[in-house]
Amino acid sequence: MKVLFIGGTGVISSACAELALQQDIDLTLLNRGQTSARPTPVGAALMHGDIRDQASVEAALRGHSFDAVVDWIAFTPQHVQTDLDLFQGRVGQYIFISSASAYQTPPASLPVSESTLLDNPFWEYSRQKIACEELLVRAYRDAKFPMTIVRPSHTYDATKAPLFGGYTSVKRMKEGRPVLVYGDGTSLWTLTHTRDFAKGFTPLLGNARAIGEAVHITSDEWLSWDQIYQTMGAALGVEAQLVHVPSELVNAYDPLHGEGLLGDKSHSMIFDNSKIKRLAPGFVCTTPFAWGAREIVAWHEADPSRQVIDPFVEDLIERVLVAYEKCWPGRNT
Repeated sequence: MKVLFIGGTGVISSACAELALQQDIDLTLLNRGQTSARPTPVGAALMHGDIRDQASVEAALRGHSFDAVVDWIAFTPQHVQTDLDLFQGRVGQYIFISSASAYQTPPASLPVSESTLLDNPFWEYSRQKIACEELLVRAYRDAKFPMTIVRPSHTYDATKAPLFGGYTSVKRMKEGRPVLVYGDGTSLWTLTHTRDFAKGFTPLLGNARAIGEAVHITSDEWLSWDQIYQTMGAALGVEAQLVHVPSELVNAYDPLHGEGLLGDKSHSMIFDNSKIKRLAPGFVCTTPFAWGAREIVAWHEADPSRQVIDPFVEDLIERVLVAYEKCWPGRNT
């Protein structure tokens, strides 16, 4: 099976590329050839082209055909329309990487299934993904474009600490300083390691039963935000100093981070994975976050150059903590 990844060196796509190659899939990566934090997996062919420049991609694709195409970096309807123009009638399956944040927020009921309404009034990123999905559904209905929609939730690898500000919060924990936790810390969340996501994703490639379908791929491990932070603290060998801060307060100081909290992480979000288990028999996630947290710590501590602090987030955390202390004296101690 010949497969084209548009992108392929990101947090999620790199794990899927590695597993696809292990399964003897003939994989080609289309990208601009720029430096990536993750190297191109050994065995993958490279095709240079800028997906935002349709003419350059048409030139790169000339003479090539693929059984499946996966676009990991389409975020707007304009991006998807370019793919429709490029691949209509030329591919057996097109997979669009959407987002589980497109689901109704907050959800009316849990766990969320693929039949849950798509509606996120808080986050523009999610609304764009919804618009992309609507465009693809129309293309499937009107022109039988062979699309599959995949919705990842919060997926991480050793390079990405799933905390506010990533390694910035990890370092604060390590130094015994307080870290921000969304809301009261009791809302339930789902973290999925990229290795596990890949095990659900690769069986969708060339899968006729996935054509015209939308499916999410997540772990069945449900953790509260307090548990997530405490688990990371345990991996560091420290007791995390947690301060529960309303997401609205973070949004007041920085709407860019705030809309991601209000539109995604402020509400419990757990998933019914029955559908992916039907499409990918035998799929099961085997990396609990306790293991993943230790991988994150080990990866960062293996090389000091990886221990990058985001000065904006560091300053934002301090400003929010000061404001919170003024409103609720003694609550952050």
